[in-house]
Amino acid sequence: MPLILSKKTDEGKSKYLKDLFEQTYIKDIIERNNIGRIDIVDSIINMLASSVGFLTNPKKIYDAFVSNGEKRLSFNTVNSYIRYIEDSFIVNKSDRYDVKGKKYIQTPQKYYFSDIGLRNARLNFRQQEENYIMENIIYNELVVRGYNVDVGVVEVRDDKKNRKQLEVDFVCNLGNKRYYVQSALNLDTREKTIQEERPLMNINDNFKKIIVVKSNMKHWFTEEGILVVGIQEFLLNQNSLDL
Repeated sequence: MPLILSKKTDEGKSKYLKDLFEQTYIKDIIERNNIGRIDIVDSIINMLASSVGFLTNPKKIYDAFVSNGEKRLSFNTVNSYIRYIEDSFIVNKSDRYDVKGKKYIQTPQKYYFSDIGLRNARLNFRQQEENYIMENIIYNELVVRGYNVDVGVVEVRDDKKNRKQLEVDFVCNLGNKRYYVQSALNLDTREKTIQEERPLMNINDNFKKIIVVKSNMKHWFTEEGILVVGIQEFLLNQNSLDL
C-alpha cells in the first residue's frame, strides 16, 4: 500500500492499515454481497490471517464455528463468505498438486494474504512467525511475476514401505516453464539442508529446484545441485529463479 510510506510512525502505519481494512475491504464485502452476519465475516478473516502457511479448507473453518457453539450457521454460508473474501482480493487460494500423480488434490488448500501488512494489522501485529510471513511474501512475488502457483505434494516410501506425503511449498508454472520452490528461514545445519532438499530430490523431472532462505548472502548451490537464494536477492532480481 504506497500511502503507508507517508506515515511517519509505526502507530500511524498501523492505524492506516486497520482503517483501510475496516472502511474499504470489509465494508465493500458486506455491501456488495448483502451480508447479514458481519461477525462471521470478521471471524473468518481472522481465521485465514492466523492460518497463513497452514493447510485448511471451508469445512475445517465451518467445524470450528460449530465446535464454538454456532448452531445456526450453515456450511454453505461459510463457503460463500470465504469466496467473497477471495473475490475482494484479500486472500488468494493455492490448491494442492500431486507432483508424481500429476493431478490436483481437492482439499485442503492454503490461503495467502495479498498484502502481508494488512494481514499483520488485522492480527494487531501478533503472530509474527517469520517462516510463515516469508512464505506468504514469496508466494505473492511469484504471483506478481505471472506464475500459476500451487502447493506441491510428493509421495515417498520409507524403509518400511510406508507411504508419506512431503510438501513442496510452491509448484510454479508459466507456459512451458516450471519451478519447484521451497521457503526456509535457514539451512544452518546439514540436517536442515537435507530436510528441505528431501521433497525436491524425490521429484523425478528436470525442472529447476530452488530453496529461498532469509540469508542475504550471495546465492549458492547445495551438494545436490539445488539453487539456494536469499530472500532479498530473490525479490530484487527478476531473474532470480534462473541464476
